[in-house]
Amino acid sequence: MSTIEKVLIANRGEIAVRIIRTLRAVGIRSVAVYSDADADALHVQLADEAVRLGPASAAESYLSIERVLDAARQTGADAVHPGFGFLAENAAFARACAAAGVVFIGPSPEAIEIMGDKISAKQTVEARGVPTVPGIARPGLTDDELIAGAAEVGFPVLIKPSAGGGGKGMHVVTDAAELTAAVAAARREAAASFGDDTLFLERYVAAPRHIEVQVIADTHGTVVHLGERECSLQRRHQKVVEEAPSPLLDAETRARIGAAACETAQSVGYVGAGTVEFIVAGERPDEFFFMEMNTRLQVEHPVTEMVTGLDLVELQLRIAAGEPLPFTQEDVHLEGHAIEVRVYAEDPRAGFLPTGGRVDRVVHAHGDGVRVDTSLEDGLVVSTDYDPMLAKIIAWGPDRDEARRRLVRAIDDTAIFGLETNLPFLRLLLERPEVIAGDLDTGLIARVFDELPFVDASAKTFAEAALVRHEREAARDVAGGVSGPWTRGDGWRLGHAAPSVYNLVSGEASARVRVWSSPLRVAVDDGAPVPASVRLDAVGPGSASVVIDGRGRTFPVAVDPDGVWLHTDGGAVRVIERRIDDAADVEVDASPTVLSPLPGTVVLVAVADGDRVRVGDAVIAVEAMKMEHVLRAAVDGIVRLRVAVGDQVTRGGVVAAIEPAASDEE
Repeated sequence: MSTIEKVLIANRGEIAVRIIRTLRAVGIRSVAVYSDADADALHVQLADEAVRLGPASAAESYLSIERVLDAARQTGADAVHPGFGFLAENAAFARACAAAGVVFIGPSPEAIEIMGDKISAKQTVEARGVPTVPGIARPGLTDDELIAGAAEVGFPVLIKPSAGGGGKGMHVVTDAAELTAAVAAARREAAASFGDDTLFLERYVAAPRHIEVQVIADTHGTVVHLGERECSLQRRHQKVVEEAPSPLLDAETRARIGAAACETAQSVGYVGAGTVEFIVAGERPDEFFFMEMNTRLQVEHPVTEMVTGLDLVELQLRIAAGEPLPFTQEDVHLEGHAIEVRVYAEDPRAGFLPTGGRVDRVVHAHGDGVRVDTSLEDGLVVSTDYDPMLAKIIAWGPDRDEARRRLVRAIDDTAIFGLETNLPFLRLLLERPEVIAGDLDTGLIARVFDELPFVDASAKTFAEAALVRHEREAARDVAGGVSGPWTRGDGWRLGHAAPSVYNLVSGEASARVRVWSSPLRVAVDDGAPVPASVRLDAVGPGSASVVIDGRGRTFPVAVDPDGVWLHTDGGAVRVIERRIDDAADVEVDASPTVLSPLPGTVVLVAVADGDRVRVGDAVIAVEAMKMEHVLRAAVDGIVRLRVAVGDQVTRGGVVAAIEPAASDEE
């Protein structure tokens, strides 16, 4: 790779860190770019050089072709790796790189354009005999044409943006009455995510399996596939769990779908790493339909790397340098099984709302067959300006069950303190009997979510939290030079010692915990005191060793002014203190105030100030981390708006108020 000596990574987060790892391994220098929100990010620290692009807004930083190429010129970068997302599938960016004399590590602009437009992609592969899903796909379809065409395609129908990917802007419609609103929402989301609101229709395949094939092609005409990945575990068309190979396909189907993927790549003279996505009916695993081609590295590429032993980023670099592929199709063998989960900054129990905030502490898993691709580190501020994915945990095993069990253990060994994540959800999902059996489809998560046994904090957890706080307060007193019986905070008094009392809450659970210092004992609610011991390895973030009534464990912990983050079998749990006068549960009526449950940007105001609204009416739509969330009226009345389209809102911020209105009879 003598022609490439320095690579600028036009991306951020875990993918930038992952690319830097390979660049170091092959002796190529790395250049990171960053926005103001990422000034202290891990990829900036790890790169050999780093250049500021601009403010947090992606449009003024990571999506600015001019600023990215200016950074390449400043640093003398020979090539640009786009990662995934942002400019990775932007033909104008690929052309601009060529014009600037910088190698674009990816396919040609023409291939990006054809495959980036799902309508032209379908037409191109159909001409090569690759089967596609029935639907209506032509440029410039109006809302009326889409609505009229849905009946021809047949319900349920899937509305899809022609540009982009990742499930953004996709809507499943089961009834004609829902079409108008769904088309409008799809156009807004497509325009916001991809700058192109072109839509088309496909028949929605019931109980579909999402299977994709990794292809790699060099500049010498060689195209091979590296097997398939099963990506059927999705939520709102966003992949959550991926694995390789698929538990559905037999060897004969694997060969046919791989050949179809290679045919797809050859139809556009593809060069580099790409993924061809297919939809497969669960009851007909030998029948598959082309959906789209992603002309970039995929989020889930590590599972392919783990079963093939290949480094896809290194192959991308070698192909960009003009080298031929060092193997043929016959040389590709899949060994064992690999499964990946995506770790998101979101709260599954609050409708998967994005969270964000400061990471107080992170503990990553390790062990045989375990890989973690991450950009997380202690003190990182997770911004809502970008996608909510934080990390990927991948596990390999000699068979699927061993890979799954190793992945469950890896999730158990992972702790992220400071913000809610989907780790507890991922663990519960991997333990579902359908997942264990490999009986998957894209609707599985929606069907089983309400059955997942999320665990609230237990009495033991509350006791551990109280003991950790008690020990931390004692250590703080010692560090601060506090001494003497009248200044101690451990309940000392003449006669029998009084306990320290902690009124604690975690989610919907609460407890009153008493802790005695000499000897150390603990009691939860009205329970009898039992002997205990506690040891912190540091004052603040660290680990705690706690023994309660002879049974103990050591676990990661983080302490903040309001409470304690503990690592439990169910994931990270935050236990906070509340004032005694707040301890009683209060019955809350439906609120006339419409609050945003997450930080974000107002992208739609569905009503005018002074309109009459009913319970359930849409009022505001807020976009955060590339997802749109509709806020609805909880009471009847006259709406008074507090925000407009484009305004930034905070979590808990007031976006509207609803005043009582005289009834129609009055």
